[in-house]
Amino acid sequence: MAEGLRERKKRQTRQHISDVATGLFMERGFETVTIAEIAEAAEVSVNTVYNYFPAKEDLFVDREEEIVDRPSRLVRERAPGRSAARAIAEQLRQDIRERHAYVGLTPGYDRFRQVFTESPTLMARLFTIQGKAVNRLGVTLREEADAAPEDPTPEFIAHQLVGLQNAVQRCIIHGLAEGGDVDEVAEDALRKVDVMEALLSDTVLNYAVKNTP
Repeated sequence: MAEGLRERKKRQTRQHISDVATGLFMERGFETVTIAEIAEAAEVSVNTVYNYFPAKEDLFVDREEEIVDRPSRLVRERAPGRSAARAIAEQLRQDIRERHAYVGLTPGYDRFRQVFTESPTLMARLFTIQGKAVNRLGVTLREEADAAPEDPTPEFIAHQLVGLQNAVQRCIIHGLAEGGDVDEVAEDALRKVDVMEALLSDTVLNYAVKNTP
């Protein structure tokens, strides 16, 4: 019981520091805020901040693991008879229709996106996250397709599927940054998902179809 309470307190402290830091970043931008300022505002020591967040950008992308694992999770949880590519493309369409934060269409997301794109540090971290997502999806596809260790197909397909997601998200970011209406940008994004899916080969579209029980 005591251990559970300690863990809960640690989670609460971590969330508090993250919330305070995000508020400062949203107000002033990522690059100008220091760890010392975050610690002072959160009423903790600088060492405490680093204990929970080893790098400053960890404070802004504290859901990195969820983002990295999401393409793999969609593949693992796909319905019987569904391929990996279809599962990811269909979820992408659903995210767009629901104006989900995953694709940057949630109301109030503008400032978050601006802070991200104005920071070279955060943009570099984004590329790292995308690379991790590709690597993990490659491992997942290899397992789901029971591919041989020397077969490069899973990694190549992982690059294409994560690339499809990234390309659509970039189109959304650019469309909104240019002053586009959210609904218009979303409709344009759906059309681009159709185009990009049509450009995928049959091998990619039908790779790792989940067996029907």
